[in-house]
Amino acid sequence: MIRLLLPLSFLFLFPVSLEAQGDYSTRSKKAISLYEKGYQNYSIMRYDQAVKDLKAAIRQDRNFIEPYFILADISRLQDDPDQAIDWYLESLSINPDYHPEVYLYLAELEIKTARYREAEEHLIQCLDREDLRLRARKRAEFLLKCSRFALEALKSPVPFEPVNLGDSVNSELDEYWPSMTADGEILVFTRLIPSRYPSQPGQEAFQEDFFTSRRADTAWSLARNMGPPVNTLWNEGAQSLSADGQYMFFTACNRSDGLGSCDIYMSRRTAAGWSEPVNVGPPLNTGAWESQPSLSPDGLSLYFVSNRPGGEGNMDIWVSRLKSDGSWGTPENLGKAVNTPENENSPFIHFDNRTLYFSSDGHPGMGGFDIFRSRMDRAGNFSDPENMGYPINTHYDETGLVVNAAGDLAYYASDRLPGKNRDLYVFELYPEARPDPVTYLKGVVYDADTRERLAARFEMIDLASAETVMEATSDRNGEFLVCLPANRDYALNVSRTGYLFYSDHFALTGEYTRPDPFIRDIPLTPIRVGESTVLNNIFFEFDSDSLLPSSRAELDKLVDFLTNNPALNAELGGHTDWTGPDEYNERLSMRRARAVYRYLVNEGIDEERLSYRGYGERQPVADNETEEGRARNRRTELKITGIR
Repeated sequence: MIRLLLPLSFLFLFPVSLEAQGDYSTRSKKAISLYEKGYQNYSIMRYDQAVKDLKAAIRQDRNFIEPYFILADISRLQDDPDQAIDWYLESLSINPDYHPEVYLYLAELEIKTARYREAEEHLIQCLDREDLRLRARKRAEFLLKCSRFALEALKSPVPFEPVNLGDSVNSELDEYWPSMTADGEILVFTRLIPSRYPSQPGQEAFQEDFFTSRRADTAWSLARNMGPPVNTLWNEGAQSLSADGQYMFFTACNRSDGLGSCDIYMSRRTAAGWSEPVNVGPPLNTGAWESQPSLSPDGLSLYFVSNRPGGEGNMDIWVSRLKSDGSWGTPENLGKAVNTPENENSPFIHFDNRTLYFSSDGHPGMGGFDIFRSRMDRAGNFSDPENMGYPINTHYDETGLVVNAAGDLAYYASDRLPGKNRDLYVFELYPEARPDPVTYLKGVVYDADTRERLAARFEMIDLASAETVMEATSDRNGEFLVCLPANRDYALNVSRTGYLFYSDHFALTGEYTRPDPFIRDIPLTPIRVGESTVLNNIFFEFDSDSLLPSSRAELDKLVDFLTNNPALNAELGGHTDWTGPDEYNERLSMRRARAVYRYLVNEGIDEERLSYRGYGERQPVADNETEEGRARNRRTELKITGIR
């Protein structure tokens, strides 16, 4: 007699053998013979014949309970949860006490089909059983939280009106995994296309390739295949663009230079197109599975998914930090706040560098994978995730959401519309789920004399804390894009060896909605006698020479510049607007220039290299008739007076 020792597919539902229940629940030899024949066909995945045999066994004895479980599992394997539910319900009508975990398997299918009230009832019945195994009890407790969460979420739906991105982006094929630049002008996504090399002759096969589209006003251009060397004859997918669109990190599997089944690769945009992809290497990539990268807006952190040892569950989200030598450091697990014993995937770190969106089937939700949001505090710890709510999340799997820099629009893939494959959609994100709004500074760095475009280093510094919040470089063409999260005031420092640094100021405190982007080309002046630069982030108390704490970041950059250029002598010049008497303005400007001089000397700059002078209102750079012009005229300048 064949005992009910089930293959792996059914063990997913019945983790233990049912032989503990004793012999078969029927005395009909004909029913047993048909059941054993059906079980053999089931074991070798001849499901259609197995169904015929098992149904025939039931016709011999309708109270023969074992065939119902096999029929339920076949229905589940054939993606027919409704039929599987019916088979389980019939088994319970025969003997509700036959196996304690039937209620659990039934509830899982009911949640999958959005029958949350029925699932809640069956899970309560399951948890009332004293003979329930510990692992099954924990699973039932979790699913009960899910069913109750879903019932409440259905009562309070969040605003959600997805709009298809249209025929320029979407096709009759599957499109998914959107990613975009901070300015919202470049969209890259994955498309599942027919493969030219199917694994079996005459068999239809597909492969994943990257496609890209550009925004023109309010419309997207016709998407085009990114082509080689990024796209190959194999699968490429789950990509992440850098904020400025200069770099792309993506997943590729089973390549000759791979370290595991799937690894993360990097390609750089050049004048000739995308560069040959490079495996980012250990310790980020390992012999395990690494996938679904998301690059932080400052380019210094790479979030990704892995099943490597040392995590909290099956698939976890990890982060690696870029080291000073350009390699990636040992990844850190995001911990129990984000990761669960189940699966987390599709991380997206927003352009504010604080808000993480990801999918999980291990946090309470609507069933399957739901999208969650978590926020990083100043210590680098993520908050407990918040479910994005219904109907953004449903009993289907929701993954791969990204949010624009402004924080008001979200993009994702869905196949929820009848007659459509997976398409890309955009929807307005309701306010409570939004990240901090982010604007950006975009332009070109060039030589002030020759107009030649220059690669340069950018630092964006929070004036309140003197913390560097963004670092970036312009590419070889001088083009740059730097993200500016709202609600802060920033000092910008742009530097390149052999040039005076460029200083600018961005006051975004109180900007709770996205301000307009800053489009600005930046000239860098070669270091030579007579050239000067404005120190736009040195501030004084009103009508005083007392330096404000927000000046510290700029002053320290000035110390670094003079330290790194020890052959330079410089003058610090103070300037005012025309408000007040001429003589008073000249004295005030002198005192302010001297205050900066003293700071530099106290920080170790040789006083013999420095001088200071007050120019009062005599050298305006803007119209004194406007407040904006007067603010520009109130300034401190650094001028090169000698090179030894």
